[in-house]
Amino acid sequence: MEDASGMLLTGGDGQRFRFDAGTLCLEFLLSGAVEPWELLREPADLAAWAPLTRLGIEGPVTAGPGDLTAARRLRAAIWRLAVRSAGAEGVPGVPSPIEDPPGEAASPAGDDLRVLNAAAAAPPPVPVIGADRERGWAYPVTASQFLSAVARDAIDLFSGPRAGRVRMCAGDNCYLIFLDTSRPGARRWCSMSRCGNRQKLRTRRS
Repeated sequence: MEDASGMLLTGGDGQRFRFDAGTLCLEFLLSGAVEPWELLREPADLAAWAPLTRLGIEGPVTAGPGDLTAARRLRAAIWRLAVRSAGAEGVPGVPSPIEDPPGEAASPAGDDLRVLNAAAAAPPPVPVIGADRERGWAYPVTASQFLSAVARDAIDLFSGPRAGRVRMCAGDNCYLIFLDTSRPGARRWCSMSRCGNRQKLRTRRS
């Protein structure tokens, strides 16, 4: 049965499918790490996108032009680290990440760990507990706090044993990256209803 968790995405062919990246930092890549999927074109886009994530932000997020630059640099660093962890570095067809807004100088590719550490050094969102004993966040959450949470999640992922579970979808021309949380560690597809189903159809036809 298809997992109901994750984000609902629309592919280039118009098909809608649910995709679970498995962790916050890889989910952040869905904001448009590669062309033509860029969703963060202005600070308001970052403020609107952060509440869509598994972090569970329900209140307002504040973001400025500097936050947009920081977000795209952090996202590019996570993309490159994830591609390496998935064993896809240098594979033909794997795209390079979008990094900076027009007019901004690109960060050196070798600076990825520094970018993660710098973002993680900022204070993360502040957790609170409500009268109903439900866990939430102190609002407003700043974009810097959100990016800190993303960076800390990335550090936890890439510095630990789960880095060996980072995968890139095996589907043709599909570059979605996810953390394989299945017990056998054998997940190959972004979604069984999309690339997994396409492979089944090819197998039947052959």
